[in-house]
Amino acid sequence: VHLVESGGGSVQSGGSLRLSCAASGDTYSVASMGWVRQTPGKEREGVATIDSYGDTGYADSVKGRFTISQDNAKNTLYLQMNSLKPEDSAMYYCAAGRVYSGASILPAYMYTSWGQGTRVTVSS
Repeated sequence: VHLVESGGGSVQSGGSLRLSCAASGDTYSVASMGWVRQTPGKEREGVATIDSYGDTGYADSVKGRFTISQDNAKNTLYLQMNSLKPEDSAMYYCAAGRVYSGASILPAYMYTSWGQGTRVTVSS
């Protein structure tokens, strides 16, 4: 599966951004997709996951502020990020996996395909 993210950028604290991820290739093998973020010196952190049934899971740090969604007709994954905080600044990666996540968030190691990442910077 080939994944290409877009939509990152710089915003002020309290602002919003929407990330997109276009998927191509063997998308029929994908059971779950998600967003994972990473800051320098830290491990990748799962942010949100959605499976092919539409069940979603979120990290506690983004619940109520971020919304993950997918457009199956367009093979596109989205992450709507509202009320952004400086601590949300990171490289955000789109990822796909073959495990159904249900209402949980998949840990980074369970994803099998990754995009190149898009940077999000939130200034105070």
